[in-house]
Amino acid sequence: SRGPRMDLVVQKATELGVSVIQPVLTGRSVVKLDAERSAARRQHWQGIVISACEQCGRSIVPEVREPLELAAALASLESGTTGLMLDPDGDTTLTALPADCQRIALAIGPEGGFTESERMALTQAGFGRLRLGPRILRTETAPLAALSILQYARGDMRGRST
Repeated sequence: SRGPRMDLVVQKATELGVSVIQPVLTGRSVVKLDAERSAARRQHWQGIVISACEQCGRSIVPEVREPLELAAALASLESGTTGLMLDPDGDTTLTALPADCQRIALAIGPEGGFTESERMALTQAGFGRLRLGPRILRTETAPLAALSILQYARGDMRGRST
């Protein structure tokens, strides 16, 4: 995602309760980062995360990880993580998630989506293809919609039973 769009996603994802933000470099990524720029962007995003935590009253600051190629990002996932790739042609819905999944990794593609080989790598890593509905959402809208739904269904937005 381009600079201001990624900043928005980082800010809103923090407000919505993510614990880790793992930027991934893909074949269709618009922004190309060398090591120096990657470190600067990570520091910038960490500042956004801290500000978002202050704004929403969140005491636990999410970790912003170094941008990685897809294969390295997949290899770094904790075991037991349920992986979901946002895909307008997907066959999985959030209601189909197992009730006992505790840790969810959302893979959100760049503008233009994941390449076919990236989709295959995600599928081979066990990621379900998650469809959010009949519309194709922008790269900055899709993660926020998915996170909002997940928080409502599984997280701290679901309310408390009395």
